Amino acid sequence: MAQIGERLARRGPARPTLEAVAQLAGVGRGTVSRVVNGSPGVSDQARAVVERAIAELGYVPNRAARTLVTSRTDAVALVIPETETRLASEPFFAEIIRGVASELSDTDMQLLLILIRTAQERERFAAYLSGHRVDGVMLVSVHSEDPLVDLLERTGLPAVLGGRRSELESLSYVNPDNTGGAWAAVRHLAGLGRGRIATVTGPLDMEGARSRLDGYRKGLDEAGLPFSEDLVGKGDFSEESGARAMRDLLQRRPDLDAVFIASDLMALGAMRVLREQGRRIPQDVALVGFDDSPLARHTDPPMTTVRQSSEEMGRAMARLLLEEIATPGRTHRQIILTTELVRRESA
Repeated sequence: MAQIGERLARRGPARPTLEAVAQLAGVGRGTVSRVVNGSPGVSDQARAVVERAIAELGYVPNRAARTLVTSRTDAVALVIPETETRLASEPFFAEIIRGVASELSDTDMQLLLILIRTAQERERFAAYLSGHRVDGVMLVSVHSEDPLVDLLERTGLPAVLGGRRSELESLSYVNPDNTGGAWAAVRHLAGLGRGRIATVTGPLDMEGARSRLDGYRKGLDEAGLPFSEDLVGKGDFSEESGARAMRDLLQRRPDLDAVFIASDLMALGAMRVLREQGRRIPQDVALVGFDDSPLARHTDPPMTTVRQSSEEMGRAMARLLLEEIATPGRTHRQIILTTELVRRESA
């Protein structure tokens, strides 16, 4: 018996229990349980008393027991269907992650970052979801035919998209005003007297890229400028695709005098090509990007671009997801974030 006592002493004081909190607070065990699990049916006065007792005792809920009672895991997943290289090279993803993590920092939720690059990884993720390992999912980089979105719909788990498949998207989503931002960029270029305005699009299986192309066309139409396929280059949001598209555009239309590019990273590649071919920015070719990522302030010359707050997008996604988890069956919501033209020296 003495040896057992010595072992217990070495382990330190016993962990406070739910019953100990109830006794100190002078309430029933069920009341403490409802407070801990965030359940309704507890008066403000009782909740305050229980919370003081929890703080005084240093009580920490048993997460495993809580999961059994509430069917909650206190974990959410941020899913990015891109490679590690893409994740590391595009500031957009870092800002999304920062926004999500910041919004969750004052909650009990654990954030899981999941990259999905292959069909095998997608199947493994489907099995993971079917095991109810997370309370909800956020998905960014949404492509129109992405089976991940269909998978989320089938599971019925709370889910929020960063982006959307179309204007008829059935899930909750947060999306920047892509059309309005592109329109503002082209309106600005036309206002500078540029009459042969090209564009480099993102991948057109993404609604965001299609909307930026729509905004480009809207801006041309408003300025009385004709739309020409010769002035449209195709990219995939990577720096190299921006360089490649700019080379093609200059070969097809060496007379172009401005270009709107659907991401800052692609614009960086395009600026490199323009310099290589002896085109001065903005004297010969005015250039506008999209994102207002940190790199836009450090290009030569500094880049005029359309600001979208990717960090705020991450925050809004996390807020929406927490609301859906807390209120099962609630109506899906859509949030459109404003964009803003930031004028610098490239245009």
